Amino acid sequence: MKSLLLTKIRLSWYLMFFLGLYTLLAFTLPHATLTSSALTLFSVNSFLYGFYIAPILAGQKARIEEMHKIIRSEANALFAIMLDTKKLPDRLRDPLQDLIEEYTKVGLVQRNLTKGEEKYEEIITFCIDAKHRDQADLEPILTKVVANQQNRTLFHMQMKNAVYSNEWIIMATLFSITLGFILFIDKGGSVIFTLVTALLCTGLTMLLVVLVKLSTLTHKKAKTMWAPAKKLLDSRFYRFD
Repeated sequence: MKSLLLTKIRLSWYLMFFLGLYTLLAFTLPHATLTSSALTLFSVNSFLYGFYIAPILAGQKARIEEMHKIIRSEANALFAIMLDTKKLPDRLRDPLQDLIEEYTKVGLVQRNLTKGEEKYEEIITFCIDAKHRDQADLEPILTKVVANQQNRTLFHMQMKNAVYSNEWIIMATLFSITLGFILFIDKGGSVIFTLVTALLCTGLTMLLVVLVKLSTLTHKKAKTMWAPAKKLLDSRFYRFD
């Protein structure tokens, strides 16, 4: 889903595109006068659409807020572990720092959960092997590495807490019906009401676009959450804020 063109275009471009599209459709599509039963159906469908999409949008926003905290906590833990490695002899310090750097790059910056898990397991295995083989004092580092597993569990849970396909189907169905009613309803030849129709359709569509970007973590607010991890790599683990 990350490769979709939808996630790579800025919201302002979508706003202008959909506003132009719906303005054209509002002025060209045939209009119909809705009966009382049709208006009732429209009201029920619109209520269901708003009732369904609102908590999902709120949930995705809360997810991003939580991931901001988790990633910063992860960067803080890696920063502390890297500081402890400076006390080790070269034969242990250099390979361990390389493993930590590789995990940060793959697991946090590139967001590859599977490879990130493998890299973190390599860090734990290296610490355990070095502790038994070289009798090195790696207990403080190993303790921090293991303690950080809880934070990484939360990270994995939040990364997979996106919108499921059945939810997209329901939203798309309710959205299409709502949009159809709005576009085809008779505006009485009023230019103002026709423009209002285009604005309303644009707003409803932008809700879905924002939800896609939030769910795939390509929203502008979501992109800033990776700053601590990127700062760690860019500064070679001297700072992360």
